[in-house]
Amino acid sequence: QVQLVESGGGLVQPGGSLTLSCVASGLTLDDYVIGWLRQTPGKEREGVSCISRYVGSTYYFDSVKGRFTISRDNAKNTVYLQMSNLKPEDTAVYYCATVRFGRCSRTTTYNHWGQGTQVTVSS
Repeated sequence: QVQLVESGGGLVQPGGSLTLSCVASGLTLDDYVIGWLRQTPGKEREGVSCISRYVGSTYYFDSVKGRFTISRDNAKNTVYLQMSNLKPEDTAVYYCATVRFGRCSRTTTYNHWGQGTQVTVSS
């Protein structure tokens, strides 16, 4: 019943911008810690950003600080990742994920995952 669906990926030039969306069903996102993670083939998934429950405090990993913004729209049960000044190194499949009682940290463990959306940064 729980489903997370990412969208908004695509091809963008270096320095460009893109906004990803994650629509949840079967759960209320405001009750969950929500993370954005990414993965390149052959490598482990790495955290990108995270937003806490209710208050919505945001956290970013060093590689994207100042370039990415995570936000939540409770009315739409949707989480967004606004990406700007994109670099080729940002190319990856991006996933949204949730956990009910976790904390936003580098080692956060999630138990619900979307299928991912491809982001390609290339000229």
